[in-house]
Amino acid sequence: MKPLPDDVQTPKKSLEEFSDVTKRVLGHLSDIVSERVKVRDYIILSSSMAGTSKFARPINNNLFIFDSLVFDDQYKIFLSIISKIKSNKTITEEEHKIINSVVYTIQQSMGVGMDFLCNPNSSRKHVGNRFEELIRLIVTELGIKNNKIVLKIPYPSEDGEKLYSCETDIVLSPHGSVKSGAKSIEENEIVVSLKTSSKDRMGKIFLDKLLMQKFAEHSVKVVGIFLNDVQRKETKQISYTFVSGLFMVYTKFLTELEGVYFVDPPPITKQVPYNQHIFSFSKFIAEDIWKLLSS
Repeated sequence: MKPLPDDVQTPKKSLEEFSDVTKRVLGHLSDIVSERVKVRDYIILSSSMAGTSKFARPINNNLFIFDSLVFDDQYKIFLSIISKIKSNKTITEEEHKIINSVVYTIQQSMGVGMDFLCNPNSSRKHVGNRFEELIRLIVTELGIKNNKIVLKIPYPSEDGEKLYSCETDIVLSPHGSVKSGAKSIEENEIVVSLKTSSKDRMGKIFLDKLLMQKFAEHSVKVVGIFLNDVQRKETKQISYTFVSGLFMVYTKFLTELEGVYFVDPPPITKQVPYNQHIFSFSKFIAEDIWKLLSS
């Protein structure tokens, strides 16, 4: 078995691998956490070892499962819910909560594990990579074909024609394989932007949609999936990073995305008008993904 710092930074190839490392992190937290500070719905964990203090990212106390045995039970239920969705069955409100809670606990376990055990400069990219892997594996578990593509968009330059690489995090397809490629976006497929936070990234999703539509010469379905928009402020406070006004300006004057989804939605997104455009992650995989793929 790999040392835990290496395990959280190693790419995951199955949901089972994610479950296993999550349980390892949860079991390790009780040994290293020296203080828990509650700030609104969040908890900030800190660890003091060998005279050095480390602080973890804020954890939503309503979503995060601290007990590894409870997580294991909820994870098994989560898999049964995924099977239920795959069979085109409606899920309950409680099952929606389990989806968001399990996904949140897995991803935040990766993040908190890296906060305490790894170099912060190298771990930032790893946290984002784990989130992309996790969402792709869930989509694959649902039986939906997906792939990462890079759209190559030609443009003139002083040296002749060059190609701009418009990268996608994942493309979802209703077909037997993803038909989009370097030169086109298939009209029935969904381009998904996967980010742990919308901070400094929201604008690019809207601009990429406009760019892809201009190049493809037809409408392109684009959604954004985020983990959360909250960060630690100093050592014992939090701040929300979702820029609500800018989101509505982009939506009204640039283009409208097919949907934006959070595993841990910022409080303001539950209010009008944001709740008409921003939803929970569970809604995406239980309802909206199927509607978008069939439209």
